[in-house]
Amino acid sequence: QVQLVESGGGLVQPGGSLRLSCTASGSIFSINVMGWYRQAPGKQRELVARITSRGDTNYADSAKGRFTISRDNAKNTVYLQMNDLRPEDTAVYYCNADIQSSGYRGPYWGQGTQVTVSS
Repeated sequence: QVQLVESGGGLVQPGGSLRLSCTASGSIFSINVMGWYRQAPGKQRELVARITSRGDTNYADSAKGRFTISRDNAKNTVYLQMNDLRPEDTAVYYCNADIQSSGYRGPYWGQGTQVTVSS
């Protein structure tokens, strides 16, 4: 059984910062890409940023220059440092990981963590 558990969401004022964390646990052989997605009310889920096991990254245009994705392979953890947050960043943020486990390889999702940017 593989699980992704996120933490770090909350309420922050515009211009503030938050750091999200997501840790994978369970019967894991390897993790390829890890990433963060978000879904605002009434909108589709969208990619925010992702990172390969080698550290290659890519970002949505809305995240470039403000957000930084990183990972600790030894801890099976991915982070998202979010700076200069804006009201339009308000959404539920989901962790995603491409995991090879016992007898299965596929995408796993976390339960989501709410980020609210408001004064």
